Amino acid sequence: MEEKATFAGGCFWCMVKPFDEQPGIKKVISGYTGGITENPTYEEVCSETTGHYEAVEITFDPSVFPYEKLLDVYWTQIDPTDAGGQFYDRGQSYQTAIFYHTEEQRVLAEESKKKLDESGRFPLPVAVKILPAKPFYPAEEYHQHYYKKNPAHYESYQQGSGRAAFIRNHWGGKKVER
Repeated sequence: MEEKATFAGGCFWCMVKPFDEQPGIKKVISGYTGGITENPTYEEVCSETTGHYEAVEITFDPSVFPYEKLLDVYWTQIDPTDAGGQFYDRGQSYQTAIFYHTEEQRVLAEESKKKLDESGRFPLPVAVKILPAKPFYPAEEYHQHYYKKNPAHYESYQQGSGRAAFIRNHWGGKKVER
């Protein structure tokens, strides 16, 4: 049995690889969700007029890789306290959110967020929104699996945006407290 999970964590290029490398993950698609425009383009989403988030939609086998583990991977890829975007990407389309597909996912996401907030790992409160899933629109083909298609640019972006340093400094080798 397969399920879907949808996460917004800033630039979707950076959100594919961490999930793609896990067992039980069938597919990771970069795209747009949460907005009002049907089938938006990258340019429309970047214009901040559609209400969409850049996000990844993950198809996974929960018997191999449960949703709780997906949440753990998600938290360790973002700055969960930044309400205005992620790293140098600013604006609504780069904000963080967990889009739940089932009531169970909502409960697990809320519990996970609460535990992270109470862990004391960050001095600011966790700002990630937990929202019901909305239609998901795949991004243009050149955005799909960007880390494989353009590895040098991907690495440069990870480093230059501050994401890699943040992950190393705040998560490096540490597990999410449950």
